[in-house]
Amino acid sequence: MASSATQPWLLENGTVKRLTKDSRRHGHGRSVHNMSSSSLRKKSDMSLVSKVPFSILRNFLTNLQEVILGTKLSLLFIAIPIAIAAHHFQFSRPWIFSTSLIGLIPLAERVSFLTEQIAFYTGGTVGGLLNATCGNATELIIAIFALIQHKVDVVKYSLLGSILSNLLLVLGSSLLCGGLANLSREQTFDRVQEEDEDDLHESEVESPQIGFWSALIWLIGMTAIIALLSEYLVNTIEAASSSWGMPLSFISIILLPIVGNAAEHAGAVIFAFKNKLDITLGVALGSATQIAVFVVPVTVLVAWIIGINLDLDFNLVETGSFSLTILVTAFALQDGTSHYLKGVVLLLFYVVIGVVFFVTKSSFDHEDNALNTKVPSSNGQIFAS
Repeated sequence: MASSATQPWLLENGTVKRLTKDSRRHGHGRSVHNMSSSSLRKKSDMSLVSKVPFSILRNFLTNLQEVILGTKLSLLFIAIPIAIAAHHFQFSRPWIFSTSLIGLIPLAERVSFLTEQIAFYTGGTVGGLLNATCGNATELIIAIFALIQHKVDVVKYSLLGSILSNLLLVLGSSLLCGGLANLSREQTFDRVQEEDEDDLHESEVESPQIGFWSALIWLIGMTAIIALLSEYLVNTIEAASSSWGMPLSFISIILLPIVGNAAEHAGAVIFAFKNKLDITLGVALGSATQIAVFVVPVTVLVAWIIGINLDLDFNLVETGSFSLTILVTAFALQDGTSHYLKGVVLLLFYVVIGVVFFVTKSSFDHEDNALNTKVPSSNGQIFAS
């Protein structure tokens, strides 16, 4: 049985190296995003696995239990084979879209877990880079597949939606739930977003749960599955939009960002319940910042490399929604205190934005509808039905 599952040491260049207390606390790049995802994890019972006589099989079952069953979202993994089967047997395209959407939820949380495990072995610098990169892997992969298929509007809407979702939905839900759960005391937070070392390490896992190579292999495998489901998602998004009667802009700006950050969203609410608003704000504002300063520039660079014209020229509705979101969030957080009514205001504003995009069709929606309404006549000419 691999000692890395139970003992605080690692194998580096063939040499066993013990993890010191300082390296366990500060050397693996743990962030508020990891803590948010860790709130959805559950402790694995290794009593049965430890009785398996063969070491290779025992190590495999240990990794399987930690990676697949070590999350409260494990039941959602069922959607992954269903999505693959639905695509293989050519089921209804909205079904493929729905199951792919659900399957991405636990994968996003598991990628966060695996990057944290790798960060135990690589140190704080590389670990922090991994967290920043893989923490938004789902949004980035969806954006790249949409770019490849020249669906520029999907890319722009989904990235904008990720920022709006973090600032309004996540933060609003957290302030509402945290305020209702702590009515008897005032909730405060540090307005400069400095990480509290005591809070950051209170629930920290002190040793890696799986080995470095195991975590790396699982990470590569799950990233490949995310890419596969993202391809299904992008291929079927128009069919889902048409079947459900929802504008493509609404699906891209509301549904896709919620799925990509579902695990972190739930974790932020949980920490708000525990009156740890600094961590909650770190998750919400940190995710929005990562999208703005990392995912968006990388997406623009990828578009330039593959020859796609991706600009950041948004229409009046998108620009107005973004600007008002920044103002509303700033006013809600300016005094360093929280109240459930602030959460209500943020959520109501998010609902208003959702309604606006639901009833307003973008130029991309009009183009898609025009293509769907053109049918061939008997003499081979194309006319609108």
